[in-house]
Amino acid sequence: MITSLDIERCTACNQCVATCPRDVFEKTEHIPTIARPQDCQTCFLCELYCTADALFVHPEAEPAMAARLTPSDITPLLGEYRRESGWDEWSENPRYANQHWRMEDVFRLARDG
Repeated sequence: MITSLDIERCTACNQCVATCPRDVFEKTEHIPTIARPQDCQTCFLCELYCTADALFVHPEAEPAMAARLTPSDITPLLGEYRRESGWDEWSENPRYANQHWRMEDVFRLARDG
């Protein structure tokens, strides 16, 4: 569930607004807002596309779990999902190889079976 939007890091690029399939964010004149957190499906797209690492999506979809985190708990986690997924600027770093997206061998085996 979407938990945090760090307004100091946010660049107001509105990528989170554009990529969210459930319209959780509201575009404003400045920084977007988390307008409908209850609609978050925990897909992590907003966090992946946020190049400023200003968003944190808690992996638990339950609001009660996400609410237990304090800002000091969240700060070290900002950008972690993008990095660990090998997304964007991390894609060329072998330490963060994006292996879970590389399913060619699995599909090839199923097809050639």
